[in-house]
Amino acid sequence: MRTGVVAKKLGMSRVFQDDGSHVPVTVLQLDGCQVVGQRTLDRDGYTALQVGAGARKAKRTSKAMRGHYAKAKVEPRAKVVEFRVADDMMVDVGAELSAEHFVPGQKVDVAATSIGKGFAGAMKRWNFGGLRATHGVSVSHRSHGSTGNRQDPGKVFKNKKMAGHYGAERITTQNLEVVRVDAEEGLILLKGSVPGSEGAWVEIRDAVKVAMPDDAPKPAGLKVEKKADEAAEANADAPKAEAAESNGDAS
Repeated sequence: MRTGVVAKKLGMSRVFQDDGSHVPVTVLQLDGCQVVGQRTLDRDGYTALQVGAGARKAKRTSKAMRGHYAKAKVEPRAKVVEFRVADDMMVDVGAELSAEHFVPGQKVDVAATSIGKGFAGAMKRWNFGGLRATHGVSVSHRSHGSTGNRQDPGKVFKNKKMAGHYGAERITTQNLEVVRVDAEEGLILLKGSVPGSEGAWVEIRDAVKVAMPDDAPKPAGLKVEKKADEAAEANADAPKAEAAESNGDAS
């Protein structure tokens, strides 16, 4: 079980396939997604990683969190989420996660706070069918009907589906497909809609009901690893370039 990432929802767009068909996608961006803390089995009784995203001014951060960030030697973050991970999937504090943490075609689970819609009736909130349009029903076509029983028990049970506040609750959408990733821009494109408004923070995890692809990076897709690979390639190409220059001078 790998760590998840925290991304910002930018909005929706579409991606054209090779056959000309288009796929509606939600664009999510990694904004400084970084590991800011660890939970170990010896100290805390379980293993997990604290992942932060976004930037926040130090003066707008609580004193306790400022000390937490100072211990981790990272900048204050606007959003912090804890992800349970396996013992062999731990990541060092301070490591920055890349969009290549997920691969195209992979299934992921997405969680966020849905858009608040205020006070709503039973038909909109719970998808009720409403009352009849005739046979004595005059001004209550969109009402939810009876809510109680007879004198016994003589009350309305808790959690009865009635009119009330709609939205602004945690929603998890499972098995969304990763259509495309852009490591340079930190973009992850998911097929379909994602809960939350534009600019909301979204948690992305490996799908729990679908097996993780074999080519997914383990323990995580990190930006540091990519920079190290580029430096190694540059060092490997340096002798070749020097040899080519020496051959040109000799000729």
